[in-house]
Amino acid sequence: MDIACLMPYLVHFVVLYVPVGVIYLVYKYKSRAATPNLPPGRKGLPYIGETLDYVLGLRRGTPVKFINDRSTKYSPDVFRTSLLGEDMAVFCGAAGNKFLFSGHNKYVTAWWPRSMKKALLDPSSVDNSSEEESTILRTYLLPLLKPESLQRYVPVMDVMAKEHLDQYWSPYNQVQVSPLSKKYGFSLACRLFMSVQQKEEIENFAKPFAFATAGLISVPIDLPGTTFNRAVKAGKVIRRELLAFITKKKNELLKKGMTVASDIVDSMLMDGMTEIEILNKIVGFFIASHDTTSTAITFTVSYLSDYPDVYNRVLEEQKDILRSKGPGEPLGWEDIQKMKYTWCVVCEAMRLAPPANGAFREAITDFTYAGYTIPKGWKAFWTVHSTNKNPKYFPDPEKFDPSRFEGNGPAPYTYVPFGGGPRMCPGKEYARLEILTFIHNLVTRFKWEKLNPNEKIFYSPSPIPEEGLPIKLQAA
Repeated sequence: MDIACLMPYLVHFVVLYVPVGVIYLVYKYKSRAATPNLPPGRKGLPYIGETLDYVLGLRRGTPVKFINDRSTKYSPDVFRTSLLGEDMAVFCGAAGNKFLFSGHNKYVTAWWPRSMKKALLDPSSVDNSSEEESTILRTYLLPLLKPESLQRYVPVMDVMAKEHLDQYWSPYNQVQVSPLSKKYGFSLACRLFMSVQQKEEIENFAKPFAFATAGLISVPIDLPGTTFNRAVKAGKVIRRELLAFITKKKNELLKKGMTVASDIVDSMLMDGMTEIEILNKIVGFFIASHDTTSTAITFTVSYLSDYPDVYNRVLEEQKDILRSKGPGEPLGWEDIQKMKYTWCVVCEAMRLAPPANGAFREAITDFTYAGYTIPKGWKAFWTVHSTNKNPKYFPDPEKFDPSRFEGNGPAPYTYVPFGGGPRMCPGKEYARLEILTFIHNLVTRFKWEKLNPNEKIFYSPSPIPEEGLPIKLQAA
């Protein structure tokens, strides 16, 4: 067939179809260019996501496995998952920690999972900004937790530690360290921050907190019998007890015409905050402090039992301090500063058994990290489990070695039990004082040995010995 005969058909094809093809290719190119390069990973099941996998890892005592498996498979910098019903970017390593800590209010802001809010806060406050809640709480805590304010707490902590050991340890040959350390820490917080000293009143506050904290990182299904449901019920009890207490404090302030605050609740009342607003702040504070210091104490006691040479060096350091004191003279701020090796031991215990897993953030703008785009509205998670047992930062990471923290200590952003940047835990120094004061009194009075050296550990969400760390006591 003559090519000339085909020309009309070819012209018709070019005119009609080529522009369509070009438009299609341009559309495909633009669509591909507009699709963000999200971090690699998987979302898991609908709604539940990978929450169940993460929670099971906590229950088995292996939260680091969840992080390591995914960072190895997808990316050592950041990977995608879905936790607590949210798209989540998990930042890994020291560089990931540094980016989130230094990017606060530039790329990310504070965020609490809605499930946590539902379990703990008053229903009218569930939709409040997490950043706003955190900022207000820090405003009241920081003046109370700065060094010049904390100095006056040391003698009180020392006296309370002695009273606690007299009542709950000395009369017995065997004790469970974990529940007793929680009792001590909670009683101390009640006394210092709410002026509560009555045992019955403290018990009313303390009992539901164990259920509440256990449900903070759980599959957010509010059905009878679930961990989350128990947390919601416990939250209602906590709010009822605290609201009654705050209302009582308010009436006493009005009746007595007090103008000087004796604790943090008084300060908030005098500043005109409502009972509900105060309730939410106090719940947040107690949740943050409930398991952290008690966990550090529990595992310090555990490792001191495992390593007699470390125990003897701690004991000698504490005896030197004791010998410098007069009869009945309580510990002071300057004594805490001398407990350098003891604090190295505590830090190594917190590295191997971290009291807190990490914290959440929310992206306030689209941003790029390690070549991946994190969309606005996505949640971010930094976790100690990407660094604490990483041989890149801690050689022979499973070995208990307090000398890691002597001298300059670990490299920046590799050891972050209290977070970092502008959102670093304001209670860091308070926790140090509480832990060291207790360990001082414990080692100068007792020796101990574990009754079950092979006791299993689970996380809820802090690490907890399955049997409460039972030990046999004898006088030092």
